Amino acid sequence: MKLLDIFGKKDVGEELIKKVPYGMRLNFHPYRLNANKMESVLMIIELKNLKEEVLLTSVIVQLPKSLGFDQTALSNAREIRLGEIKPGEEKVIKVEVWGNPRTDAGDYPIQVTAICHYRNYGYMLNAEKKEIVLRAV
Repeated sequence: MKLLDIFGKKDVGEELIKKVPYGMRLNFHPYRLNANKMESVLMIIELKNLKEEVLLTSVIVQLPKSLGFDQTALSNAREIRLGEIKPGEEKVIKVEVWGNPRTDAGDYPIQVTAICHYRNYGYMLNAEKKEIVLRAV
C-alpha cells in the first residue's frame, strides 16, 4: 500500500508517459517559399489533447540556420507556451517563417516539439516531435 493510496490520490504520471498525449498536424500557407528573397510563409500547427486530463503544454519550433522567425533570420528557435489544454480541446498556433537572401533553393526541415509539463514549465513529463519540410524554389 502506497502513501498516496491512503489519501485517495492516484499517480497519473505513468499513464501519461506510456501513450502519445497529443495529435499534431503541420502545414504551410503558401506551401513553398521563394528562394533568395525576403518573403515569409505561415506555418500552422494544430495541436489536440488526446488524454483525459488537463495538460500544461508548450511548443518548441526549431528552424535551420538560413530561415528565421523575423526578416533578419537571427532567431532559429522559439518556445510558445500554450497554458492548460482541456481533454479533447484543439489549439491552433500560427508561426511566421521568413526566408532571406541566404535562403537557397532546396528543402529545409523544420522540427516541432509539443511538450507536456507538470507543476510548471520547468518540469517535462512527455513530448512528441514531428518534422515537416519547407521547400524553397
